[in-house]
Amino acid sequence: MKRYEIFRGRRVLVTGDTGFKGSWLCLWLHQVGAQVLGYALPPLREEDHYNLLGLDELIEHVTGDIRDGELVLSTFERFRPEIVFHLAAQPLVRYSYSEPKETFDVNVAGSVNILDAVRTCPSVKALVYVTSDKCYRNNEWIWGYREIDELGGHDPYSASKAAAELVFSSYQDSFFLQRPDFGAASVRAGNVIGGGDWALDRIVPDCIRALRNGQPVVLRNPSSTRPWQHVLEPLSGYLETAARLLQEPRAFSGVWNFGPDTRSVRTVGDLARMIVSEWGGGSIEIAESGNAPHEARLLHLNCDKANQLLQWRPKWGADRAISETVRWYRKVHEGKNAREISARQIMEYMET
Repeated sequence: MKRYEIFRGRRVLVTGDTGFKGSWLCLWLHQVGAQVLGYALPPLREEDHYNLLGLDELIEHVTGDIRDGELVLSTFERFRPEIVFHLAAQPLVRYSYSEPKETFDVNVAGSVNILDAVRTCPSVKALVYVTSDKCYRNNEWIWGYREIDELGGHDPYSASKAAAELVFSSYQDSFFLQRPDFGAASVRAGNVIGGGDWALDRIVPDCIRALRNGQPVVLRNPSSTRPWQHVLEPLSGYLETAARLLQEPRAFSGVWNFGPDTRSVRTVGDLARMIVSEWGGGSIEIAESGNAPHEARLLHLNCDKANQLLQWRPKWGADRAISETVRWYRKVHEGKNAREISARQIMEYMET
């Protein structure tokens, strides 16, 4: 708990606060005493985590698009953040095939607007710039990708995240490294699960929707493997990175991977079966399609750098991550208060 005292009273700006990861991060920051401003588009659904939390009652929020450079800049100038977490993005692989231009506009041009606002805002002391494990050129290796491995991307989403990394690197070399008492880090995490995610074409929300409606869970790629982790795992890494940047900006600026160890690798089929078991019943159907757009079947990260230099390690393995996730959805489905459930999970995670 003491580790998070560094955020108490700090002005923290989070882009993408209405999204899945952003809403969890904002609640966590609020719980440890930060003064939080979120910047994002409106939530897409009434049952999104942001709405169920009543997060607008806990933090300040600006409704805006990161592609709106003038609004981004004016928000920075007014709020004068000390810490910035940039999470806003078009986050879906399959959606990027139907809307490639939007994906590049948001994930690349929008990120340029955030970086430029940070560049011109002297109050900012630490920037945590969130991309994705999919920024790496995926060769379907059995070993994890390191921070020094090649960037790339087959689909528009992955390519946009690789491009966003190149933009970050340019700003880092051209502007940020010359700035005293300022640290910036790019952070990459893999597949996360947790309560409150309702995005389309994601395995956990798809499973929960089917189970709530009494329908079979339909799987496209049951043999694909992912190193599943609870959303609080990478968020703890982002918070640890921000804390280190405030203390030793030069030493901890750079690129960091945050993912589970290899014991948390599960196939999509295994994950679905565990979700059905935790839910208490349901069925699974396989509907593989030869015409589906390309999706990576094997991808995980090497996190040795974070393990050794940040002393960061995941606390919950895949089994607990799945259990906590399904428990969240079950309790909310039964009418329990989502804010209380999420806040309790954050406290339990910090106390682990």
